Amino acid sequence: MLGGVTAGAAPGESPLARSWSPPFPVDVGAVVAPVRRGPGDPSFHREAGGAVWLAAGTPRGAGTLRLAVAADGVDARAWGPGAEWLLDGLPALLGADDDDSGFVAHHPLVAESRRRRPGVRLCSTRRVWDALLPAVLEQKVTGTEAQRSYRQLCVRFGERAPGPTPVPLHVPVGPRVVARLADWEWHAAGVDGARRRTLVAAAQVAHRLEAAAGIKGVLGRELLRKVPGIGVWTAAEVAQRAWGDADAVSFGDFHLAKTVGHALTGGPVDDDGMAGLLAPYAPQRHRAVVFLLLSGVRAPRRGVRFSARDYRRV
Repeated sequence: MLGGVTAGAAPGESPLARSWSPPFPVDVGAVVAPVRRGPGDPSFHREAGGAVWLAAGTPRGAGTLRLAVAADGVDARAWGPGAEWLLDGLPALLGADDDDSGFVAHHPLVAESRRRRPGVRLCSTRRVWDALLPAVLEQKVTGTEAQRSYRQLCVRFGERAPGPTPVPLHVPVGPRVVARLADWEWHAAGVDGARRRTLVAAAQVAHRLEAAAGIKGVLGRELLRKVPGIGVWTAAEVAQRAWGDADAVSFGDFHLAKTVGHALTGGPVDDDGMAGLLAPYAPQRHRAVVFLLLSGVRAPRRGVRFSARDYRRV
């Protein structure tokens, strides 16, 4: 046993395994759901029985993690050079580092949603680049466009996930590969010049950006924003996943302010209005947003719908 991990054979062959019994209720599917980037995410798979597979880039190399709920907690298996690193981070991934003790629900809808979902916690993947890549791709485009680009980049340039995955999985394409992609390859993946420049700039300092997961909070987000093209929205999207930032609100999101406003006031608000509504929840404003989204309340979509653009045809 190595720190709770049962050693197996060489990386990529027999898995390493770990069982963990959390001292709190955990809804595994809901906790790791933010890691998934759309239904076609090539690094995420959920089995019909509920087990979850994640392909990841780690400081030690590619790794695949399988999570399954057991009678006494969570059973995890991992493959590849990054297997031990992924198993070491299992508690953090499932919310062990998430402290909600000071959270107070100031609205009945938030309180009811929290009561109904006691197993929801904020995950911490500890992987900045894996969260940053899809977040940048999601800037100012439709979800369909971003998910298509992410899938194409990972499948074409990302490493095949180690282990006996039930479907082919791919590790998110790494910063070294991103930094040397040719213009035509970006074009083929449907990524415009602005997002391309941001990703290349981030890839060139990716090793420094990983420190944000250890710094955390506002300072961690500020470190990410030193890269040209990474603003408040992108930094928040990364922080929510990489270190479970409970206060990182995705200001600038096309739908979020309308949804929060409709849920709490019955009508739409802008980012300033959302900031005012969420102010009582600081420093856990993102947690309040999570419970509002889980409530199922959505603002009616009556505005102009943006059609997906295909930059490959430009």
